[in-house]
Amino acid sequence: MALSIINIYVNVNGTSTRFFNVLAAILTVAEGTTVLATAFLDDSGNAATAFPVVTNDYYNLLINGVLQEGNSYTISATELILTVLLAQLQQELHWY
Repeated sequence: MALSIINIYVNVNGTSTRFFNVLAAILTVAEGTTVLATAFLDDSGNAATAFPVVTNDYYNLLINGVLQEGNSYTISATELILTVLLAQLQQELHWY
């Protein structure tokens, strides 16, 4: 199954914010693959301009509905960076 749906759930001070991205084309994933925040939509269907920055709160990343390990990605205000090796990601996607 190709990488096609990316969801990011952000919890800041008890308030959840969700971002959603259905990829228009197959995303070739390698160490350091980046997806810009502006490629995501928020719950209202509006284009995101940035992700909330968290310090004592958390992000949850789901790829094709599968929750990803916290060390497999980083999120900044402007982008999602996949830090997992391609083989690990492919293995996870085959389970889905």
